Amino acid sequence: MISRREIIGALAMLGATTLTAASFVRAQTQTRSSPVRRLGALMGPAENDPEGIRRAASFQQGLRELGWVAGVNLRIDYRWAAGEADQFQRFAKELVELQPEIILANSTPALAALRQNTSTIPVVFVLISNPAVSSFVENRARPGGNITGFAGFDLVMGGKWLETLREIAPGVTRVAVLGHPEASPYEEFWRPFEARARQLAVEPIRAPVRNDSEVKTVLGALGNTPGSGLIVLPDVFTTQKRDLLIRLAGDYRLPAVYPYRHFVESGGLISDGIDSGEVFQRSAAYFDRILKGAKPADLPVQQPTKYELVINLKTAKVLGLAVPPVLRSRADAVIE
Repeated sequence: MISRREIIGALAMLGATTLTAASFVRAQTQTRSSPVRRLGALMGPAENDPEGIRRAASFQQGLRELGWVAGVNLRIDYRWAAGEADQFQRFAKELVELQPEIILANSTPALAALRQNTSTIPVVFVLISNPAVSSFVENRARPGGNITGFAGFDLVMGGKWLETLREIAPGVTRVAVLGHPEASPYEEFWRPFEARARQLAVEPIRAPVRNDSEVKTVLGALGNTPGSGLIVLPDVFTTQKRDLLIRLAGDYRLPAVYPYRHFVESGGLISDGIDSGEVFQRSAAYFDRILKGAKPADLPVQQPTKYELVINLKTAKVLGLAVPPVLRSRADAVIE
């Protein structure tokens, strides 16, 4: 579980992201030679989500390292969509109307909503799955428009997650891929997963879900069939519903692989994926370059550079799984 101290620490780093009129005047007074620059950020999680707070804190840490400090020479207007489709549209319109110099887009629905509302304000995306990126830029090396950013998972992870699941739960013979079909490129992840499942003699199961009821139905059916396992795709819906997913996986004693560390910190079995905080911190470099005159069209889409494997030994014990020493030795973090 993410501790209260970690959340408070992240909040402290995040600071006052939307300045009051008085503090805005003070910031302008402090930086007469360098006017306060304005950014927007459309975030996928809810405002009180610990992972969302941590991502924003990492982003601002990256900016600070480059000399951009919220409340001093920078103003950041955050909007938190909590995974709701109508909120993405509403907040995208709000942010565009504020006319920031650049907008951060966290999640595919956030990027889609911003693209519908502006073709001129630079948009830097963070953690958009590789299959989805191609629909937003002309070319990854030279995006060509007002959008560029930092990609997330590649297609090959569909098969990689299955291999990880079989390592920690070798008795699994049927595996479902769960994700929101509109919030993630579900089919693109499904194809390499299905191919690898056939090679490993594992029954592949489609599990697109759009609401709590469908999640409960899918996990209930899996839990009632011996040898079942679960792969959770990276999208804003699964992030918002991670407590429900982790609780039901525990109730039905389902071994599951998750895309991010925060699932395991919340009680999930194992995650095999990108260090989200590192990507957000690294994304600050593009904001710095654009604020200094660079064009998104000329900034290539960046790929992840840091992956991490995290195992929750307590959850493994509850599920009756013995973590192989080789797998444990490869882990970047082990939660006991």
